Amino acid sequence: MEAVGRISPHGNVAPLRAYYFSKDEKLLVYDYYQGGNFSMLLHGNNEGGRGALDWEQRLKICLGAAKGIAHIHSSSGAKLLHGNIKSPNVLLTQDLNACVSDYGIAPLMSHHTLLPSRSLGYRAPEAIETRKHTQKSDVYSFGVLLLEMLTGKAAGKTTGHEEVVDLPKWVQSVVREEWTGEVFDVELIKQQHNVEEEMVQMLQVAMACVSKHPDSRPSMEEVVNMMEEVRPSNGSGAGSGNRASSPEMIRSSDSPV
Repeated sequence: MEAVGRISPHGNVAPLRAYYFSKDEKLLVYDYYQGGNFSMLLHGNNEGGRGALDWEQRLKICLGAAKGIAHIHSSSGAKLLHGNIKSPNVLLTQDLNACVSDYGIAPLMSHHTLLPSRSLGYRAPEAIETRKHTQKSDVYSFGVLLLEMLTGKAAGKTTGHEEVVDLPKWVQSVVREEWTGEVFDVELIKQQHNVEEEMVQMLQVAMACVSKHPDSRPSMEEVVNMMEEVRPSNGSGAGSGNRASSPEMIRSSDSPV
């Protein structure tokens, strides 16, 4: 936790104010964020109801979260990792600035600690198997977060038979059998037009992150660059166009199917 405390301030990282650890209880203390968290807004647990977040807002939140995670990864000699990336841990200010929280606690958890199903849906396959987290397993978790943003489906939600929904596998199955557009949240389709290319490109970024092989996944710094190519900071729209906007690139991904 000393290393976590030495993380330099960053606009997309929630500062850790205090912590408490005992055998039976582990607590992290952060500032109160009036915007709630990404999960609340995305899945409708707010007064605005389902579909309150449009494409621009979702992009802003996810890019901010990516920058925060990349900053954590670059801290303390690039040896730190988050270890618990999921939409409830992306806290939001009133203007929807994303701040990642709950970082650095994973290495302190017992190997016998049972993970809630909502966390299992974000875990990289190797992290589930070995209970060891790496920066590349963080990248996988962020990829699931991107898929959650794009599909509107809650990652890790059970099917009613104690089975956790594997969002990357679901996306692959839909892309393989249907058309890429079937993947996207219907609320996004209703709200906006002329962003389909950006959505497909962001889906490609997500699928690169959830590659089955850790070494094939990009770093978080690379993820930030890829996302900024999709939506340049000057607001000129989709990226340069050299990235394929068809489902073929997604189908050829080596992510689990």
